[in-house]
Amino acid sequence: MSIAEKILQRINRPDLVRILSEELTPSELNSLLLEVFDRQTDRISPAELLQHYQKNRFVKPADLNVTALQELETRLLRIFETFQFRAVELSPVAPLGSCSVVATADQKKILSALRGTEVLADATNALALHCSDLKKTGQWQPVLPTDPLRFSTIQRHVRTPKVAIPGHTQHFKIAALVSSGRDTGHFQFEKESLAEHIAVMTAVLRDTLRVDALRFKLIQREGTDGGRLPEVVKDHILQLRKDVVMETETSPSRENSYYKGLQYKVMATIRGQEYEIGDGGFVDWTQQLLQNKKERFLITGLGVEMLFRLLS
Repeated sequence: MSIAEKILQRINRPDLVRILSEELTPSELNSLLLEVFDRQTDRISPAELLQHYQKNRFVKPADLNVTALQELETRLLRIFETFQFRAVELSPVAPLGSCSVVATADQKKILSALRGTEVLADATNALALHCSDLKKTGQWQPVLPTDPLRFSTIQRHVRTPKVAIPGHTQHFKIAALVSSGRDTGHFQFEKESLAEHIAVMTAVLRDTLRVDALRFKLIQREGTDGGRLPEVVKDHILQLRKDVVMETETSPSRENSYYKGLQYKVMATIRGQEYEIGDGGFVDWTQQLLQNKKERFLITGLGVEMLFRLLS
């Protein structure tokens, strides 16, 4: 029996969740919950508020050198913009369901909020919405139909699963790159966009931060490409530059339905130990949002806070 079921059983209201989720409009539910939270906060004293702060694992500040971290962020954003990834300052909240509606994320792992929002849990999902909105409203007018949209951001994320790493908090900084384009045949978008993302990661980690070693792992995922995408992309990138260390994994040990066709991992060696410092791949979110199978979307996430801690 789940926690919710136990609560409903204790208060003898077995239909309460169904009534709230199915019989009320989002606006009505929001109004009702606002009243509930207003009454709850009326009963909290200042001393109790401090106790809540001390006990709540989501609200403590990160234990790191803020100035040094911001200096690293500025360096990274300048590199991103050199590669035409325009920086975006995202809102700290996103529409409710931003991750779980189009991806495989569980809404229970996300900090849901009122007024139809959730605390930002993944910047790439928010950027997918931003790209889709620009295209849907006609604000994006490319010079050529094949020109992609490129955005970057460095954002503090909040997720609910407990963090077991000492010194780390429930919120953390991640740098995100996204490329939004259209299918023009022959995996052209996939080849060109992934080559750009890998070029950025190489410029950041190897050329700027001077990690000991850098390699990229391309992992085959289910898609409509017949399993050819990793090798096609790898061949294209290695033709462009011989200085990239890259391998493919066609029989991954774990299933992953999050990515479509190809996932890639950024593996950096720092002080003799290798870390998975970045992750990305192709997703179908803009296809779903715009209801267009021709849409293509590539995401990359780089663990900026983890990288900062490792280098400090």
